[in-house]
Amino acid sequence: MVGGIRVSGRLGYASVALGAAFLLSACEEKNTYVPPPPPKVTVATVLEQPVTRFLELTGNTAAINSVDLNARVQGFLTNINYKDGAFAKKGTTLFVIEQDTYIAQVDQAKAQLAANQASQVQAEAEYNRQAQLAKQDFASQATLDQARAKRDSAVAEVANAQASLQLAQINLGYTQVNAPFDGAVTAHLQDVGALVGYSGPTKLATIVQLNPIWVWFTLSEQEVLRIKEQLAKQGRSLTSLTRDLPDIPIEIGLQTETGYPHAGRIDYIAPQVDPNLGTLTVRGIFQNDDFVLLPGLFARVRVPLGHPAPTVLIPDSSISYNQLGPYVLTVSSDNVVGQTQITLGQLQADGLRAVLSGLKTTDRVIINGMQRAVPGSKIDVEVGKIVAIAPPVDDGTKPLPKPAGVAPANAPARAVPSVPPAPTAPATPGATPATPKN
Repeated sequence: MVGGIRVSGRLGYASVALGAAFLLSACEEKNTYVPPPPPKVTVATVLEQPVTRFLELTGNTAAINSVDLNARVQGFLTNINYKDGAFAKKGTTLFVIEQDTYIAQVDQAKAQLAANQASQVQAEAEYNRQAQLAKQDFASQATLDQARAKRDSAVAEVANAQASLQLAQINLGYTQVNAPFDGAVTAHLQDVGALVGYSGPTKLATIVQLNPIWVWFTLSEQEVLRIKEQLAKQGRSLTSLTRDLPDIPIEIGLQTETGYPHAGRIDYIAPQVDPNLGTLTVRGIFQNDDFVLLPGLFARVRVPLGHPAPTVLIPDSSISYNQLGPYVLTVSSDNVVGQTQITLGQLQADGLRAVLSGLKTTDRVIINGMQRAVPGSKIDVEVGKIVAIAPPVDDGTKPLPKPAGVAPANAPARAVPSVPPAPTAPATPGATPATPKN
């Protein structure tokens, strides 16, 4: 009897022994961990293209001319000859102050001038007569001197009367306030019938010239020194820029605009750095025929630094950040992930980011699936391509294009494989399945 079971014969004992051996071998078998396959990510070789480096700053637009229209003579305002906010041509009469008093002063000055001119004619005739008599010894020298003095006094009175007439005409001209240049006129500040100019100049409105228009911005002392260093490498100096101002382009963009759609030229660079602020003031001028730019707007300013140079470009979405700064995940020739710190340049209009240092033209970077890649681990590479794509425009009718850095649109779609669970050995009687390790 074996285990409470009656066994008869040698054959029965052999069967029991084989069954016990099978059970023993099944209990000693263990489940083994099968690692998941490498994650699949999209990898592309960095793109190298000629890129122009820009100095990106901020500034404000300003009117070339902005003048307050003031009443310089006293009187009641009789006419306003424009509509608030309207554009006025140079010389257009905008305001009229009562003219009766000033017209009368002009007439009075004319009459006084005529009287003085008549006195001058009489004094001239008397002097000439006394001069002839003096030559014939019929007039004394004292009489001749008196005639000469009277003549000279009459000449001076005529000159004084002419000046008074001119002053009266000027005051009469001040009763008409004209536009000094082409521009937009603000809302009037005084109404018809108001007494103006009684205690000094009275502001009536402001006229602003909108075309062309200025943009003012400043360079920090560090930026000035860097520019000076770059110019020195080219054999130039900051003073040489003054001669080249008409050839230095500048671009600006408003807050609601994409990129820098407005192009102009630099027309002024301050001759010295402000010691209090440590900045250098620069000004650009822009043609503004359609009045898109208004004075006082915030503007993003971009000034090119030199000529285009070969530059490494990568998708901006492939960049991550840590305590050391920006980095990208690179892939070696044996498909092992690495982490490379880089120095960023400017973001291009096509969505690619310039890299100033850290990457070579032969480096491969992960552009899709970065969350599945760990530095030091192997990956399953799916070859992609970095492409430059124009900025997306959402017009509400077409889907937006994919961002730069993904494979071309005509490439076949490939699903990213999911990580399967680790397989387990078949369950056997008396065995406990092993739990896969993470």
